Amino acid sequence: MLGIHPQTLRLYEKKGLINPSRTVGRTRLYSAEDVEEIQRILRLTRDLGVNLAGVEIVIKMRRQMLVMQREMETLSEYIRQELGGDGPARQNREEALVRVSRQSLRKLDEFFEVTRPWDAPDIEGP
Repeated sequence: MLGIHPQTLRLYEKKGLINPSRTVGRTRLYSAEDVEEIQRILRLTRDLGVNLAGVEIVIKMRRQMLVMQREMETLSEYIRQELGGDGPARQNREEALVRVSRQSLRKLDEFFEVTRPWDAPDIEGP
C-alpha cells in the first residue's frame, strides 16, 4: 500500500516510531493512525531529507505536543467550570488565571522556538 519494505517497517517499530498491534499469531496489524504516522515518516525522510535520528526527535516532540494540547484543553475546561460566581473572589481567580496563562505561554513560546527548525508545513496532526 505505501510501498515500504517490511524490514523498514520493523526498523520503524524497533525505534518506537510506530507501534502496530498484533494478532494471536504475532502478525502486525496497522491501524489508520499507524498508516498516518508512516506517511509522516516518509514525508520527513523522502521529501525533506531528514534522517531517522531526526525523525525520531520530530515524532517524539509531536507526540509530546499532542499530550500538552490535551492537558491544556482539560485545564481550560476545568478553569471555565471553576470561574463561576461573581464578586472579588472571581476577580482574584481571573487574575491568577492570567498569571498562570502568561507563564504557560512563555513556556510554550520557548518550546516552539526550540522546535522551529523542525517545522514542516505539510506535516499535520491527527
